[in-house]
Amino acid sequence: MAAEQPSIERIPGYCALCVSRCGSTAVVENGRFVALEPDPSHPTGQALCAKGRAAPELVYHADRLLYPLQRTRPKGDPDPGWRRITWDEALDLTATRLRQLAETDGPESVVFSVASPSTSASVDSTPWIERLMRAFGSPNLCASMELCGWGRYLATVYTYGASVPGNYMPDLEHAGCILFWGYNPNVARLSHATATMAALKRGARLIVVDPRRAGLAGRADVWLQVRPGTDGALALALAHVMIERGWYDQDFIREWANGPLLVRADNGRLLTERALDAEGGAQRYVAWNEAKRGPTLYDPALGGYDGGSADLALFGTYMVDTPQGKLICRPAFDHVAELCRRYPPEVAAGICGVEPGQIERAAQLLWEARPVAYYAWSGVEQQTSATQIARAIAQLYALTGSFDSQGGNVLFAGAPTVNVAAIASAQRAPALGLAARPLGPSRWQHVSSDEIYRAILEQQPYAVRGLVGFGANLLVAHADGRRGREALAALDFYVHADLFMNPTAELADIVLPVASAFEREALKVGFEVSADAQALVQLRRRVVAPRGEARSDTEIVFDLACRLGLGSQFWDGDIDAAYRDQLAPSGVSLETLRTQPGGVRAPVQTRYRKFAKQKNGVPQGFATPTRKVELYSETLLAHGYPPLPEYAEPLVSPQARPDIAEQYPLIFTCAKHTLFCESQHRALPSLRRHALDPEVELHPVAAAERGIGAGDWVRIETPQGSVRARARLNETLATNVVCGQHGWWQACPELGVPGYDAFSPDGANLNLIIGNEAIDPISGSVPHRAYLCQIRRVGPAV
Repeated sequence: MAAEQPSIERIPGYCALCVSRCGSTAVVENGRFVALEPDPSHPTGQALCAKGRAAPELVYHADRLLYPLQRTRPKGDPDPGWRRITWDEALDLTATRLRQLAETDGPESVVFSVASPSTSASVDSTPWIERLMRAFGSPNLCASMELCGWGRYLATVYTYGASVPGNYMPDLEHAGCILFWGYNPNVARLSHATATMAALKRGARLIVVDPRRAGLAGRADVWLQVRPGTDGALALALAHVMIERGWYDQDFIREWANGPLLVRADNGRLLTERALDAEGGAQRYVAWNEAKRGPTLYDPALGGYDGGSADLALFGTYMVDTPQGKLICRPAFDHVAELCRRYPPEVAAGICGVEPGQIERAAQLLWEARPVAYYAWSGVEQQTSATQIARAIAQLYALTGSFDSQGGNVLFAGAPTVNVAAIASAQRAPALGLAARPLGPSRWQHVSSDEIYRAILEQQPYAVRGLVGFGANLLVAHADGRRGREALAALDFYVHADLFMNPTAELADIVLPVASAFEREALKVGFEVSADAQALVQLRRRVVAPRGEARSDTEIVFDLACRLGLGSQFWDGDIDAAYRDQLAPSGVSLETLRTQPGGVRAPVQTRYRKFAKQKNGVPQGFATPTRKVELYSETLLAHGYPPLPEYAEPLVSPQARPDIAEQYPLIFTCAKHTLFCESQHRALPSLRRHALDPEVELHPVAAAERGIGAGDWVRIETPQGSVRARARLNETLATNVVCGQHGWWQACPELGVPGYDAFSPDGANLNLIIGNEAIDPISGSVPHRAYLCQIRRVGPAV
């Protein structure tokens, strides 16, 4: 008898494991998920990384959480005594405890956490988690914004009034020059890597700023090997060269930036009409018209200057008559140029370690190869000056005049939908951290792990008693894990939903099993990276049924909401009804998406330079107080911060901390491993066999000075403690820079390689030895990418 032919199904979709959301085809053989392949017909499907190809291993791994669990022993006990319970028991208990906390300590006493959507499949459910948080009444979401997203999504709001480059994505298809800053798309967003390679083939130029010669840095026209944490000085140096040589778009700066607005010498504020006339407007600003040799008014409500912008001064000192006498003023752009003059290439080279000629060459490319498209990533967000670094890069980018132009950074048109995360909330308290950092992530209800730990252990600014966690492995992904463990152990109630048990989940009272991205349906509206991608709406099909009793995060959210008495705000638990309402403005139906699993392209067209679009004769402008690109920020000034992106030495560096530099002489940075998503996937054999042990990269010279050979076990020491790794020699690093890997804890028994105690000096939890003491004063960002350390050779662990 002939052998029975296998039943093979090929299911179009996309891999949700990281921000790239690569178009893919799942192969199911006889009901079993056996492979994930790239789908070149999808706008993000030109390639698929090793993590995506290992998806079947993830789905069928023996250590997956399959049933709800309840702790039966105290949190100090090494054995939690997990007891299997039903979903009804788990969710009823969770709802009861959360209601009790809301009644006794207020809903703000409960924090909601979620794994970063950039490096997990949490994007499927994050809007619904945020909706639940707000419906419950909590203002506190911990989603790692201060570490992954602040610079590209929120810090630049103070310059552009928009998320640049977070939402205004690089138009790589049409760019003449591409600038990647602290960003390796080969690891972080594969769809950007493939698009960049295509751009280089057609003649685009590439500039990469990175302490490591990694990924596309090897193909760059200019690789700027910056000392970790000094990126702000480099951005100012590049801007200096461009301004001094006239390599900047003067028309854009005059018409669309606040560069012409006069700044008062007496208080640093922008000069307003009110200073010239007691009856004048406090929100009408003053510039200097060189042709008229006098002041001219700018009204943000009208979006234009009296007499136009062609003759506005960008440089000079002017005496302006007021009823109180003469005021000395200078254009904001003159202040920008003055700041940049402090960092000529020769000076910047001494700070950043980048050769002056390289700085000049990069500046020339930024001008001559326009339009410029740029992207920055966590390499410049995990710094003690993350905010001003982001603003310095944004300021540099403004000089090119490429913003929202074809080939620049563009807000691609997407299908209009309802923002389901936005919901009216009767919150009684502000977000944690808002009083200390009113312009930071807390302004948008994003709180840091450090703020959570303080609220739990010190009840400051108020007590946090509960945590609802969706995949966030805080004790490995964030700094100061020992304090974090103490804090989580002190919670009155903690429920955690995840695929695997991990060091953070082990401190929960209830653990819920989550379906993988391949065992659930999910809606994706827009794939960001191009006009074609952003127009795509796709309902990702479930590839196989969830294992055990695992449920999607979205199902958990909707069910929990109903048990909390919030069902009316969650369509009474009907997820399909919620999707239909979300899609309603798009004209795309849920039923259509189900019949077309490859997705539907919305009939939208990307328009450029939307800031210049006029309505009733008034240009749209920018969503800033002046409705211009704010090179000079009165918002920052009003809160006691520099209005310009001034450079500050990293707070934990040899120059800033000479008291510890002799003991810890090496500059310590880290990078994402190409095989793993942060603290995930080290249990998958196909991945782990290529990276058996944690590694730290150092230059052969630094290794020789310490008697270290390739593959030796070493101890990485910082003022916060030490962990272990194997030495990997990298001659492209600076001799005083070392680069570690975070996220190590999982074992892989199939290969006989161990896991690591996340809280032990004999472990490999890199973030255990990073402290929260030195942070960005605006955002609270932690210097995972610029710290101090020493490396010593040790024997293998016993």
